[in-house]
Amino acid sequence: MPWTNVYGLARTLLALGTLGTMAFSSTGTLFRPVATQGDYPICTGPMRAGVFCLAPEDGLTATRWLCVLVLLVVASGWRPRWTALPHAWVSFSFFSGIAIADGGDQVTVVLSSLLALTALGDPRRWHWQALQEGAASRHRRAVLLGATGLVLVRVQMSFLYFQSCVAKLPHAEWADGTAMWYWGHSLAFGAPGPLRPLVDPVLASPLGVALLTWVPLLIEIGLAASLLLAQRWRWRLFAAGVLLHLSIAVMMGLWSFALAMIGGLVVLCFLGSHLHVTPPEAVRELLRRGTAAPALAAVKDDAVEPEARDEQEPPRHASPSAPPGPSAPVGSER
Repeated sequence: MPWTNVYGLARTLLALGTLGTMAFSSTGTLFRPVATQGDYPICTGPMRAGVFCLAPEDGLTATRWLCVLVLLVVASGWRPRWTALPHAWVSFSFFSGIAIADGGDQVTVVLSSLLALTALGDPRRWHWQALQEGAASRHRRAVLLGATGLVLVRVQMSFLYFQSCVAKLPHAEWADGTAMWYWGHSLAFGAPGPLRPLVDPVLASPLGVALLTWVPLLIEIGLAASLLLAQRWRWRLFAAGVLLHLSIAVMMGLWSFALAMIGGLVVLCFLGSHLHVTPPEAVRELLRRGTAAPALAAVKDDAVEPEARDEQEPPRHASPSAPPGPSAPVGSER
């Protein structure tokens, strides 16, 4: 089934990545002149369809905050059917309209457009909810379209990781294991000051630099092949991929890129699953304390363990002398 909280989590991560850049960057930073290109937004060709090209020149700030509001609704998961196309439109407008777009914004455009195929047929109120029984039989065409969108996302992510790994191999620095020494000492993409005491000793070690260079390549080629692997390996590759992108975000500050890639990883590694999240015991205890007293007592009664029930109530055995009676209705047992 395409409509699970897995693809919903991917939509939320994609929306949060764009939202963070749009909300915490000023209008003057996002839309500024670029040498040899002119003032942004550049409204030529397909880019004229962007929302920022439709806004008046003095209305870019208001339009930016309107887009932030749309992304907040998308990230909340409300009515994915209604927010699918606005999400794709805002993602395209942001990538094509700003002067500082990066690879994460491009990934978000592609993935949000493909996930729109799934979201357009989603009958749920929230993309976190489980699908009601029988809903699939009433939306067969939408199921096919939604499953197609998710499969395309998986193929796209697999090819992206394959290309990312293979494109590095012809370069001598990646082949001999020294590439991360140059990136680590870059003024633009090197580690921030607080992390220098941790990163510099690793960069000073030949083995440390080699591992920093080659381990990401192994993770990328593993994720590229994840479509052919068993689910237990996809769990492990997902954890490795998340660690890789969070490390890049901390080291280089590419947080929107990390959120976009992790959103794609969710679909790549979890498709066909429904994530069941159990709150920690401390959170559940806090929720129980905040419940009204009568309701709390009822909850405690219902929450008695089966073993405790067995101790409290003696077992009932059928006997020939027992008078016949109506059987319990179907579904009455808990």
